[in-house]
Amino acid sequence: MNTLLRLQQYMGARKALLPGAVVLSALSSLMGMAPFIFIWLIVRELFNTSADATGDLIDVYAWWAMGTAIGGIVMYFLALMLSHLAAFRAEINMRRQAMQKIVRFPLGFFDNHTSGRIRKIIDDNAGITHAFLAHQMPDLAGSILAPLVSLVLIFVFDWKLGLACFIPMIAAMAAIMRFMMDEKGRQFMKKYMTSLEEMNTEAVEYVRGIPVVKVFQQTVFSFKNFYDSIRRYKDMVYQYTLLGEKPMSAYAVIIQGLVYFLIPVAILLVGRSGDVAGVLLNLIFYILVTPVFASSIMRSIYLKRALEQAGEAVDRMENLTTVAPLPKASNPKPVTGHEIEFREVSFSYPGSEQKAVDGISFTLPEGKTYALVGASGGGKTTIARLVPRFWDADAGRVAVGGTDVKEIAPEELMRNVSFVFQNTRLFKTSLLENIRYGSPHATRQAIDRAVELAQCREIVDKLPKGLSTRIGTERTYLSGGEQQRIVLARAILKDAPIVVLDEATAFTDPENEHLIQKALRTLAREKTVLMIAHRLSSVVDVDSILVIDNGRIAEQGNHRNLIDQQGLYARMWHEYQKSVQWTVGRQVRDD
Repeated sequence: MNTLLRLQQYMGARKALLPGAVVLSALSSLMGMAPFIFIWLIVRELFNTSADATGDLIDVYAWWAMGTAIGGIVMYFLALMLSHLAAFRAEINMRRQAMQKIVRFPLGFFDNHTSGRIRKIIDDNAGITHAFLAHQMPDLAGSILAPLVSLVLIFVFDWKLGLACFIPMIAAMAAIMRFMMDEKGRQFMKKYMTSLEEMNTEAVEYVRGIPVVKVFQQTVFSFKNFYDSIRRYKDMVYQYTLLGEKPMSAYAVIIQGLVYFLIPVAILLVGRSGDVAGVLLNLIFYILVTPVFASSIMRSIYLKRALEQAGEAVDRMENLTTVAPLPKASNPKPVTGHEIEFREVSFSYPGSEQKAVDGISFTLPEGKTYALVGASGGGKTTIARLVPRFWDADAGRVAVGGTDVKEIAPEELMRNVSFVFQNTRLFKTSLLENIRYGSPHATRQAIDRAVELAQCREIVDKLPKGLSTRIGTERTYLSGGEQQRIVLARAILKDAPIVVLDEATAFTDPENEHLIQKALRTLAREKTVLMIAHRLSSVVDVDSILVIDNGRIAEQGNHRNLIDQQGLYARMWHEYQKSVQWTVGRQVRDD
């Protein structure tokens, strides 16, 4: 019932329709049983020796049987109409509320949650609750009422035959309850939903990576994660199926063999009473009614499992959306300058005890360029992402223009910061719209200027519709370096005074790297720039270099000073130079 109460919160004004659907479904179940009674009455009349009344009564009972059957169908149709209206409203509101919450989450949330998993939780789980409310929920009353009415009827007509039905039914229900109450079975739904999420995530990642997979001929290796998720799902479902093997087999044998309990009892009753017609008539009724009882039991099983699945779906939806949005200052302060300051900043990712940033302090003056270098996983990206508040620092202070970023309105902070990451984000729309995301109200002239400064003109000119060309559809795709230049055009159009660059040239070829570096110089002109780079050649001319090691600043200074110190940066520079020489030498020999 807790699940139903939680779902009602999403139905809004339509929650009143659901009780109506349940009542109509209950009436449908009762009317659906009435034809069996009228059929029994018709058979009784056929055994009646009074020919004068037989024909008239048979006609009446036949019309009543047909009328109640049709009435049951109509009632059930109306019940489904009401339940679907409530279910659609609940589904829509679940999706809407989830998305309203997600868009307010810290940007760092999307680094830890794949798009496949988010889509699965929101889209599929909302669909699961819709199916439960629209289809299974109306059967709730019928699943309870039909067995009770059947139980009453089987004892009203002939308590001896009723007892012969009742005993095997109790045994069948005991077998089912044993299966339904099994602890492993109750944990199944959680494992089942988790397994579906894993398969969905792996499937999305595999499909997205197919071009890379084919280029590097790693099909079998790359398929392994997806294949393993399918195998885990299969093994889990197989084990669950084995739990129900014996109980369900016992249930099927007992229910399907009810007639073998009834016939011996009927023969004994005929032998004692000598009323062949009466016993045979009652036997026919029991043969008609007992399948209704059996189907009601099975329906209750499906309803329970559907209720568990709907409850798990709501849990997962709400667990996903319980992430607290970043707090907003009640009296936000304006950005009055563009100096960046870190003062004793520490940060750990949610669920981790290890500090990704540990007591970092530095000041990046307005209009200067600082670079973060160091080994992968050292904390460079985390430091950069604390500036636009992907996350909030656990301790210390991150300030822009002397104002703590927590005291700046998020919209104001975002207007003052542009960031370009190694993983580009382009939408499946026109190049014009992709670039215009940087400044939605920009003129066409401003967009053309951004295209020129980002070295994108030759990309635009080769496309069939220029800036109006839709990318990602109609077989129009851009290379990684070309996508990066489009992203740079977007950032140039935004023209924010603070720029955060995270490995902007990490995966580009030499030609694209040259053009991107040229665009980056345009983007960074007279801006406050915090950049991350693995290619040390790109940081030689920056104002200051911060060498990050295990979340701390190990060294700081310009390129020449750090080389002279003969410390960590000098060793990194030496290794970098060796790698460059090796690459050049290898290329020469191959040529």
